[in-house]
Amino acid sequence: MNELANVVELHGVYKAIYDHDILHDIHLEVREGEFLTLLGPSGCGKTTLLRLISGFEEPTQGSILIDHKNVVGLPPHRRHVHTVFQSYALFPHMTVFENVAFGLRCQQVPRQEIHTRVMDVLKMVKLEKYPERKPHQLSGGQQQRVAIARAAVNRPRVLLLDEPLSSLDYRLRKTMQIELKQLQRTMGITFIFVTHDQEEALSMSDRVVIMQEGTIEQIGTPREVYEEPRNLNVAKFIGEVNIFDGEIHYIGENKQATIHLLDKKRSAKTSRSFTPGEKIHVLIRPEDVRVWNQHEVNDTTDMFAGTVEEVTYKGTTVDLIVRLANNMTIAATEFFDEDDDRLEYKIGEQVWVSWTPGWEVLLPYEV
Repeated sequence: MNELANVVELHGVYKAIYDHDILHDIHLEVREGEFLTLLGPSGCGKTTLLRLISGFEEPTQGSILIDHKNVVGLPPHRRHVHTVFQSYALFPHMTVFENVAFGLRCQQVPRQEIHTRVMDVLKMVKLEKYPERKPHQLSGGQQQRVAIARAAVNRPRVLLLDEPLSSLDYRLRKTMQIELKQLQRTMGITFIFVTHDQEEALSMSDRVVIMQEGTIEQIGTPREVYEEPRNLNVAKFIGEVNIFDGEIHYIGENKQATIHLLDKKRSAKTSRSFTPGEKIHVLIRPEDVRVWNQHEVNDTTDMFAGTVEEVTYKGTTVDLIVRLANNMTIAATEFFDEDDDRLEYKIGEQVWVSWTPGWEVLLPYEV
């Protein structure tokens, strides 16, 4: 990747508090104009990483570059980045216009320029009709947009967003996810977004940084981290997944493998290097699993017998838990079709389970 495409770079960054590592050897490059999401469970260090970039905290070790300049030691207002906090931190006694204009007035920007820039950014966030309203007169989603406008009006190189949607209800949160991504495209500003919500990260991001216990586990596009997880931690955190123990039987050309799985031999593809006899984990996503009524199939060579244990109708999908003959369970997600009565499963029903060879993900065995 061209080095000039990076607006933020972190090299060998550590953060320790009382000799306890909060962040450990972080290496990260953030590209110009991208929507990058830091994703991980609570306490994994993603907010600390955001605060290091913003200048609210300093690293114990390592360098942080913004536009190729090391900013370690520089205060927040000299870093050309702005942060949108979870609480929005709006001034309750000020109007929308005054909130957005506050930073420009502090910089002694001329009055006419302030008016032009504030109204331009309010139009961008679809609040141009409400410049005289106070924060308490706005909805949660509108308040969030004011907070974004207040940051964006300063034309930062990077906008940092620390779980800005977490206080919104489900429906509004979904709406704001779409609006925020559209807004980022319109503004052309690099966004670094923090969330613990995997669906939010997958739906909004150009790339996702998955963090666990102060380290980066994987960086990739939403599709890469979902379909090609680097390890079990990533696989378990991103979406639902079935995990089985298996063994490599044979590795052929182009890394085509034959594996032992659930007392059967199956074909599988892998991008990794394995050796015959090596223990592995076999990952299958629920949406890749198919469940068949017994009378629907003739050839059960590559299928597994089981009993339906749970059926959950979700409108667009039917989620199933099937207990296999060896007493292990497998989760399946079938997409609902009103004209397809095949999805009318009953608890206790005997079924066959299958998936297309090659849809598995093979990972090295972890104890």
